[in-house]
Amino acid sequence: MWQTLLAPVDLYCERTGPEFWSEPVNALTNLVFVAAGLWGVREVRRLGTGTFAEVLAWWVVAIGIGSTIFHTFATKGTIWADVLPIAGFTLAYTLFNLRRFLGMRWGKAIAIFVIFYVIAGAITFAVPDWLRQASNGTTGYLPPFLALAFFGALVAASGNRAGWYNLAGSAIFVVSVICRMIDPLVCGSFPLGTHFLWHIFNGLMLGVLLAAVARFGAPKAGQ
Repeated sequence: MWQTLLAPVDLYCERTGPEFWSEPVNALTNLVFVAAGLWGVREVRRLGTGTFAEVLAWWVVAIGIGSTIFHTFATKGTIWADVLPIAGFTLAYTLFNLRRFLGMRWGKAIAIFVIFYVIAGAITFAVPDWLRQASNGTTGYLPPFLALAFFGALVAASGNRAGWYNLAGSAIFVVSVICRMIDPLVCGSFPLGTHFLWHIFNGLMLGVLLAAVARFGAPKAGQ
């Protein structure tokens, strides 16, 4: 088991071997996540948006740390340090949308949360293997995109301006996904690859989401 977890992986153009510093640009661009998260913490505290909002901001910092671990110690075990914080933030931010932006009670929020992710999971599972491979595994990020687009539209329709931040985030996410998808395709002509742009655009996208959290996510009476 331990041998499997410690087995090195090579997923991106920039990596040329199992050494610690084989992806310096991919590793260093994770500072964008850390910067976005710390900015979010400052804004949440400045605007008094509450504990849930501040947790989300620190979660973005954790995404940067986890991704840095993976892009330095690139193994089958450390990939979870990259994946789990992203998945956790996606789920927590969805609940934040339901609770804070849409003002739902916990029962209704959890019911919609479960139904949405069952459907999003089924759609992702139904993606054919050829498309999954052609997209460099990026179809696995379909649920976060669907969540941003769907709940962005829902929140915007409710009259809360945070919805437009979600929709802007979903548009930025499309650009970052393209950068992740084409990384293996450009290796021959551009050995650095484009995965670092995935980090930069996603950091920008998370900064936009944290702006919505800080500005429009204050708890209402009864929450």
